[in-house]
Amino acid sequence: MDTTKTPAPAAPDADAAEDKAPGTPDEAATAGTAAAGLDGAPAGTAEDAEDADADDTGEDAPERSTGVGAAASAVVAAGLGLVALSGSWVSRVAAERQTLIGQIESVSATTAKEKIAALYGDAWHMTAVVNGVLSTLALLLAVMVLAGPAFGAPGRVHPAWVRSVSWAAVALGLIGVLLFGLMYFDLLFPLPTAAQ
Repeated sequence: MDTTKTPAPAAPDADAAEDKAPGTPDEAATAGTAAAGLDGAPAGTAEDAEDADADDTGEDAPERSTGVGAAASAVVAAGLGLVALSGSWVSRVAAERQTLIGQIESVSATTAKEKIAALYGDAWHMTAVVNGVLSTLALLLAVMVLAGPAFGAPGRVHPAWVRSVSWAAVALGLIGVLLFGLMYFDLLFPLPTAAQ
């Protein structure tokens, strides 16, 4: 009698069975929760919250002007004020022209005072007039920029840098108008008189 035992068939590996088996209940619950978080939440919930916050802040904050017209006008006004105080090419050409006219008129001048006025005084006055006009334009343009929001939509304001440049242009314009007014009427630099 043969006493050799045939080996029993090996049981399937437990680890392999676990790999083939469907996910455990805990894993299924976790996957279901994640899917519900992605697909089950109402669409646009975060966007609605952001829109609501934007609406709340937009009601209280004043509306800022985004137009470039006011900004460009403020820069131009400040530039005109600086050019008027430092001397413009237009005022120099006008003064040279007036000097030429004065040389022609000085031929018929009878007194030294008339000759001085024709050769120098009229040219200086012309310079003061041209630069005074530039200063006045700078002042008016800056005032228009600053007063613009009062005639626009309620709560509309210009950015801070536009207001700052406009106020600088107002200051330059006022200084120019005052300075060139005094020069034109010979109050700041009176015409020299000839020795008797």
